[in-house]
Amino acid sequence: MSLGFKRLNVNGTTVMWDVPVITDQTTLAYQPDTVLHDKKEKTCILIDIATPDDSDVNTKETEKLSKYKDLEIKVSRMWKRRTKIVQVLIGVLGTIKEGLYQNRQLLQGHQTAIELQKITLMSTAHCIW
Repeated sequence: MSLGFKRLNVNGTTVMWDVPVITDQTTLAYQPDTVLHDKKEKTCILIDIATPDDSDVNTKETEKLSKYKDLEIKVSRMWKRRTKIVQVLIGVLGTIKEGLYQNRQLLQGHQTAIELQKITLMSTAHCIW
């Protein structure tokens, strides 16, 4: 098993997952699920994915935004990039937030909200099975 960094370069964008983001100051939350670092556009997107209970989707959204806000500010300052936190929150039974459509447009790829819901529901069924 490799303990190295997990990176992939796609069309000038570095995709990193399971990688701690190193900053000059200590932060409590330093490892989002995925980081998209686009050197051409000078942007950095911190992606956090969660599958909360359907009744806790709003609570989880607020929790995740506040958790990664400090990291967003530090990355923006250190890397001199426009940085944004993108949340992908889908409840275990398929509940989605209204903001998923806007966040999905920031991501590269062509996943629809229905496909994301299907993935979540299949994962939930697999866990229960």
